[in-house]
Parts: sequence; C-alpha cells; structure tokens
Amino acid sequence: MPEEAQPITSVHGKAENIVYIGKKPTMNYVLAVVTQFNSGMDEVSIKARGNAISRAVDVKEIVMNRFLLNLREKSIRTSSEELVNEDGTKSKVSAIQITLMKG
Repeated sequence: MPEEAQPITSVHGKAENIVYIGKKPTMNYVLAVVTQFNSGMDEVSIKARGNAISRAVDVKEIVMNRFLLNLREKSIRTSSEELVNEDGTKSKVSAIQITLMKG
C-alpha cells in the first residue's frame, strides 16, 4: 500500500481526498488528514489494510479528539481484499475505509 499522504488525483482530474495508512509514524498521517481539511476539503477518507488498520483507527481518534473537534464520521467500511503473494499464492487481507467530514 502506498505510504503517500497527499491527495490522489483521479482519472477525472478531481482530487480524491484519501490518506493511505502504511508503516510511517501515526502523527505523519494525522498531519496529512489535518492538512487536507485545512486546505478546504469537506471530506477525507483514511484507508488501511492488514496490520495498519489499528493505526488508521488511531489516526481518526487523534484527529477528531485533539485537532479538529468539529468533525464527524460519515462512514466506516470494512472489507477483504485478495492479494497475490510473492510465491503466487493468494491470501485475503482485511481492509478499512474511514470517511470523516466537517460538521
């Protein structure tokens, strides 16, 4: 999963406000979410899978309880994704998407 903490531009040219959670320190992702809201975004999604899911929940809690108290959860979606391992076998990995919005 990419560790970029910047908005991704979709095919349509519109910024998708998604922060992908990886192995970086939690506060890096908190800063990315806060920065997106401060730059005028009304919604930001936090995506993670596997072991990074707990870090995604930590990011959401820190952002909502310490930095931006006027946010609310729009949705929390969980799923499973099938990945192909290096040896060619397939395995399922849990995934989460937490969408926060102003208001």
